[in-house]
Amino acid sequence: MRLDVTDRAILTALQDNARPTNAELADRVHLSASACLRRTRLLEESGLIARFVAILDPRIAGVPGTAYVSVTLDSQGRTALDRFEAAVRAIPEITECYLLAGQHDYLLRVVYRDAADLERIHSEILTPLPGVVRVQSQLTLRTVKRSTKLPI
Repeated sequence: MRLDVTDRAILTALQDNARPTNAELADRVHLSASACLRRTRLLEESGLIARFVAILDPRIAGVPGTAYVSVTLDSQGRTALDRFEAAVRAIPEITECYLLAGQHDYLLRVVYRDAADLERIHSEILTPLPGVVRVQSQLTLRTVKRSTKLPI
């Protein structure tokens, strides 16, 4: 999809704040309200704007801890990967999952309440996942940067 300067301005504005009124967004990107709405709908219909979400504060939501967990499976066959991925999708504490090329098979981002909750997640959720032979966790001390904004 080809984006012009105005499309990029709309996307940048919406990545900063997805809740302006159409009139506020139009003012910010120097368009009429109808032209702004038309362009925004085209960006949505194209799939570039995947969805609008609320981003919660993890501390206030009660899950201040973040762990990055490397997972190694017993097999890298399509069936084993599909089984693992299907199981991961059903676990709310796993907020991100990436298939890797390298030493480990997956990298998971896991949120937790406290040390006891992390131990529960590790022993009752992560290690019993289909095909898991090794789990290695790294705990974050603090968040330096967290952004959902893409450079466009």
